[in-house]
Amino acid sequence: MKARAVVFAYHEVGVRCLKVLLAGGVDVALVLTHDDDPAENIWYGSVRAVCREHGIANAVYADPADPALLEAVRAAQPDFLFSFYYRHLLPAAVLAVAPAYNMHGSLLPKFRGRTPVNWAVLHGADRTGATLHEMTVKPDAGAIVAQTAVPILPDDTAFEVFGKVTVAAEQTLWGVLPALLAGTAPRRGNDLRQGSYFGGRRPADGRIDWRADAQMVYNLYRAVAPPYPGAHTEVGGVTLTLARARLLPGRLASGMAPGLAVLDGQIVGVCGDQRMLAISSLLDGAAEVSPQQLQTMLTRNHP
Repeated sequence: MKARAVVFAYHEVGVRCLKVLLAGGVDVALVLTHDDDPAENIWYGSVRAVCREHGIANAVYADPADPALLEAVRAAQPDFLFSFYYRHLLPAAVLAVAPAYNMHGSLLPKFRGRTPVNWAVLHGADRTGATLHEMTVKPDAGAIVAQTAVPILPDDTAFEVFGKVTVAAEQTLWGVLPALLAGTAPRRGNDLRQGSYFGGRRPADGRIDWRADAQMVYNLYRAVAPPYPGAHTEVGGVTLTLARARLLPGRLASGMAPGLAVLDGQIVGVCGDQRMLAISSLLDGAAEVSPQQLQTMLTRNHP
């Protein structure tokens, strides 16, 4: 008989891993997902669309501790529970229904918690990946079942890294699924002392402190570059967002004050260590800001 599963899923990792279960012959009895947030930029695939395509029952509960959710999970009589980028912690009563596994977007125990790809880029990590692990009430703390690593190149944005992590998640689940269903999948410890936990990020956390060194500013840009909300700064009360930028090698700003500037007809960001970012796309809302427009703004702000 096919193994039955209840799946908690959202985002692109949710789409891809749900498809892996279906391709692997798992009977997905029920999917719990989220409604899209109208304030969020939805650039990823829809779990609910996959459910409609395959005729899978799906539902949304605002509170995972809702007794109705627990009853729905129990009624499905699953052999397994899976969580793929579901944004709520599952309570102990739900986790007790069947063996439960979560796909996390880092190489645990590093970067536990929310938005692990963005934090990895922000901290200048040169590698990350995807980890399938046993679920416990404590987030991202259960035994590790399988991992796949991916590189973070020096100029990769979090969006680019997330694409790699999505593929790594698919590969990880596909590779271990037969053993998992057969009850022979390996387990190894998840030593939390070797990692760290991070909370969620808000758009306000993308505010640039130009007094920081250039690598820190560049990492912030990469961590929140579009389609994320973006690293931003203010000129004369106007919020400007860095849409495309790169770290200029070697060249120093020769005593220029930290902040945005126009140098040789190009927009640059001068950092606290006098190194610079070359900014090829600067936005005021959705409108592109030219070097000439920025120079006018800077002159008005510092006549």
